[in-house]
Amino acid sequence: MTATALPTGVVPGTYEIDPSHSSASFTVRHAGISKVRGTVAITSGAIVVGETLEVSAVSAELDARSVTTGDANRDGHLQSADFFTVEKFPTWTFTSTSVSGSADEFVVTGDLTINGVTKSVELETEFTGAAVDAFGNERAAFEAKTEISRKEFDITWNAALEAGGVLVSDKVKIDLDLSAIVKKD
Repeated sequence: MTATALPTGVVPGTYEIDPSHSSASFTVRHAGISKVRGTVAITSGAIVVGETLEVSAVSAELDARSVTTGDANRDGHLQSADFFTVEKFPTWTFTSTSVSGSADEFVVTGDLTINGVTKSVELETEFTGAAVDAFGNERAAFEAKTEISRKEFDITWNAALEAGGVLVSDKVKIDLDLSAIVKKD
């Protein structure tokens, strides 16, 4: 297998995900006709950039208690045992198992754990740039997306609609915007 070069501007090393400049959002169909959007806080994570793309890795933790959709009643329901059971499973995690593709667009495959259930997911990832910020930190930024099935994570609550179908779709689209800073020893 031929090794894939790193994106231009990215140097090998460990990058700490900057929670204040990163976001995780989701979109799910509601009543089959509209979308509900929400966010969940990324609390920590690291991107280990190896000499080549294939020897790189990603890990992250998210705070399930921070799920926000703009509606306090819905947010409370999402935190309940009907959905995320945040009292028992307050943290979601992602740990990569492989990275493949080209320098600017690649797939990060890894284990996503929600509600104590771990499933493999593929994050379609794009490198969006590298820069030295105003404080002298070396930064790299990435965007990633995937789609998961709620049922695969034992999130099965729903309500039947009078016209047919269900209130909440099974498919959930996830979008990530990550900014990470080179860890200084």
